[in-house]
This record gives sequence, C-alpha cells and structure tokens, in this order.
Amino acid sequence: MDNSFTYVSYPETGFFSHLVNDYLTNNPNIQPFYAYTPDVGGLAKAISERKNYPVNRQVLVDTLYRQYRNLDISSFTAANIDLLGLDNTYTICTAHQPNLLTGYLYFIYKILHAIKLAEQLNEAYADKNFVPVYYMGSEDNDIEELGTFRFRGDKYVWDGDGQHGAVGRMDTKGLKKIFNELFKVFGPPGKNCDDLQNIITTSYLKHITIGEATQYLVNALFGKYGLIVINPDDAQLKALFVPVMQDELLHQNAQPIIASQIEQLGQHYKIQAHPRLINLFYLADQLRERIEQRDNGWVVLNSDKKWNQGELLQELNTHPERFSPNVMLRGLFQETILPNVVFIGGGAEVAYWLQLKPLFEHYKVFYPSIHLRQSVLWVPKAQSDLGRKLGFTIAEIFQPVLDLQREYISKHTNNDWQLGDESRALEAIMEQLKSRAERVDTTLGPAASAALAKMKKQFYALEKKMLRAEKRKLDTEMERISRLKSALFPNTSLQERIENFMEYYLEYGPQFLDIIKDGILPLNPHFLVVE
Repeated sequence: MDNSFTYVSYPETGFFSHLVNDYLTNNPNIQPFYAYTPDVGGLAKAISERKNYPVNRQVLVDTLYRQYRNLDISSFTAANIDLLGLDNTYTICTAHQPNLLTGYLYFIYKILHAIKLAEQLNEAYADKNFVPVYYMGSEDNDIEELGTFRFRGDKYVWDGDGQHGAVGRMDTKGLKKIFNELFKVFGPPGKNCDDLQNIITTSYLKHITIGEATQYLVNALFGKYGLIVINPDDAQLKALFVPVMQDELLHQNAQPIIASQIEQLGQHYKIQAHPRLINLFYLADQLRERIEQRDNGWVVLNSDKKWNQGELLQELNTHPERFSPNVMLRGLFQETILPNVVFIGGGAEVAYWLQLKPLFEHYKVFYPSIHLRQSVLWVPKAQSDLGRKLGFTIAEIFQPVLDLQREYISKHTNNDWQLGDESRALEAIMEQLKSRAERVDTTLGPAASAALAKMKKQFYALEKKMLRAEKRKLDTEMERISRLKSALFPNTSLQERIENFMEYYLEYGPQFLDIIKDGILPLNPHFLVVE
C-alpha cells in the first residue's frame, strides 16, 4: 500500500489549547511546571536522573507474569517483562481507561507512540533497555463514557447492565447482545473480518471482567511490538503505595501542595482538575466512592463504611486493593511502581500533569518527561483526491468549512464580493463624523457609535448575501468541500476523537497499525496526516 505522511504543526490545526501549544514551544510561562523538556535533551536528562529513584522490580515482574498467566504472551513481551528486572531497564508509559473496544482512535495512537519512542530509545542507548507500557485505568467508574463506541457513524452503548463501581471490575456477560448487533454490519467478509471478530469475541465473551478483556484485546493487537499491559488494580502493586495513601488519609498533604501549583498555573492557563481534601476512593463490590474524614473518623460516601484511625490503617494494610487514587494521585502511583522515564498523554493529561510536580517532589517520587501523544488524521484515497482537486493543501483542510468555502470562492471567481476595503473606509468616515459630533456636543457620542454599529452590521449582511450568491454559482464545489470536511472531521471534531479503530482494521488489517507506527515521529511534535 502506498502511503504518504505529512506533518502539520499543532497550533496550525486550531484544535489544541493555549497551554498545549505553549508547552510544545517551551514558552517561559510554562517552564516552571515541568522537569524535562519533551525533546532529545530533556529525555537524556530524565534517563540519567531516573536511576536515583529505584522501584521494586521484583514485585513488578512477578505481578506482570501473574497478570499474563492466562494470555498467549509473545516472546517479545515476555522478554520485555524479564528486562524489567534489570536496573538499566526503563519504561515508556501511556495510560487510558478500559474503553469498550478501545473507544476512540487515539487509544490506539497513544500506545503506538509509546512503542515507537521505546524503539528509538533502544537504538540510541545501547547500554539501556526501554519497554513500552500501557497502564490500564481500570478503576474509572464512568460507564457512560467507557461503555460507548462508534462504528461507521452509528453509536453503540453498553450501560453496564446495572453494574456500578470500577468499570475494570465489571462482568462482561451482558455484552453478547451488543456484539451481535455490531457483527451484523461487519465487513467486508474475509480474513480481516474473521480475525477481528474472533479477537473481540475472545476478549469480551471468554473473559470475566472488562479489565481482563481489555488486557487480552490490547495484547492481541500490540503484543507483536513487545507492549506490556499492566492493570494497577492489584493488591501487590498497591501495597507499594501504602505509605503515600496512609499519609493522604491521615494528613491530606496533596490538596495544599497541588492548590499552590494550581494558583500559579491558573494565572496563565485553564485548570484541568482540582484536588480534594482526600484524593482516594474506596473500592468494593459495586462500589467506588470517595473517602472523607469526619469528626468521629473516616467514612465512605453513599455507604455504611466507616472507621476510626486504627481500623482505617488495618483496612489499608490488609486490603490495599480497596483503596484507589484519583486523578491527582494516579500519576504518583504509576511512577511508584514503574521505572518510568516518559509519560505520553493527550492534551488534558498534559495539563493536569503540569499541576503535580511539587507533589512528586514532596514524596521524593520521580517526575517523568511529559510528552503529548501523537495525533493522526487518516485520509483515504477518495478524500485525498478530492482535496487535491479542490486545490487545498493538507494544512488548509483543518480550517472550518466556511473558511474553506470563502477561500475557494476567492480563488475561483472574478467578482469582488468582499467589502473589507469599503467597510474600513466607511468606518474611518464614521469615526470622523463621531469626533465632529462630539465636538459639537459630547452627548452625541453614543448616538454616533450606535449609527456606526448599525452601518457595519448592514455591511456584513450585504457581504453575506453576496457570498451566498457566489456560493450558488459554485454549488457543486461547495457541496464537495462540505463532504470532504464531514468525512475527515466528523461532527466538526477530530477524527481520532470520534471514530473507532475497527473500521480501519477491517479494511487494512494489522497493517493499519504498522502504517501509523511508521509515520509517528515521537520527538517531532506535529500532527501526523496519513494519505
């Protein structure tokens, strides 16, 4: 298959926040909030300093082999797990909740980014090993988000069949109905269709929990690259985090530390998430609720769970798996159990990680190099040909549809329908009249301003009518532009935030993953467009 890769700067796309764009350009306003620049130099420093923050590698390796005991593990992944027992092995980590059937395309892209970066670092550092890791956010309870995916424009929703609590712990037995509906529209028939249907069926209908199903699915797709899937909802892993959780329960240090950082970051940027007094949930059967401290001890909201201090610490040390860090502590837990040097996340994840550096410093936990995940736009041949026929560059297709239509009309009509010069001339005249009126009587200023505003509104209305007239003359081209935008940017959003990998896998098979991986430039922060 012939493919071409084009790289568009993130600011040029218009889809990314002020904070993300400033982070990628190393703006001075944002420099105090991270430890390592997301480039070759920053990575070298992170790798050099990571050795000063040891983790319990034996527990990590033993846990991973236990979690993989019922999976067909690739020799590459098994070798990578073994490498984690060595002090010169580090992880490249990305994280995501166990969305049903991966949810959105960017689930796939962030994992491929981690795999590609690990490959490059293994080539660059002959004396070290780098292993890609998918950290499963299995303790999230947002079933409305995690139970939803789209396929060929249709939305499929699983409500958990009345289950509550952590989605990763939910039983999969109610999924057969939704998959039967999905498989009715699978195709075209052939090996890709048969293979994907088998992967999905085995993942979700032959495993008990969503967490186990997601691990199987991700391993089936990415095991050939040596990816490791880790489910942190594990008693042995959480036992390593007990000192921090105990401190959080007894002393609540996270809230004031993060709040101070938020106050500084908030002077320039929108805050992504706010800490609570206690940033832990309690997990039990069908339960995931916040823990709060009350005058007479600690309670779990919306339950009858309560403890005094002795009872609480007994529960924590005996059953650490029942305690779950929220978004403010999740990264701290991740870096406690993994010898990680890079965390790869989306724009929202980058934003909240920038709130956390002082918390890592307080607990003397390594704060990794933060990298924006790869964004991708897949342009099929039909849309690629149409874009060229219309005369748009790859960068231009990110513009709003109205802007593209205006640009096309400007290039393909001889009529002068834009009134910019006339509008500016009129405004200059009206400003002169306003000044003259105010010299006569200062109270006439508002009336002159109102007249100017009314005239500008009439000019804009006239220009819109002239634009509509030109559109009618180029009706076919206008429809093609709309069709192009709808195909590549469904619901006026990025393709990767709406669509699912399945329709691409059905057409291209595993080669779809290979193509994306080939196009990713992990240390070149640009939007990847694949034609």
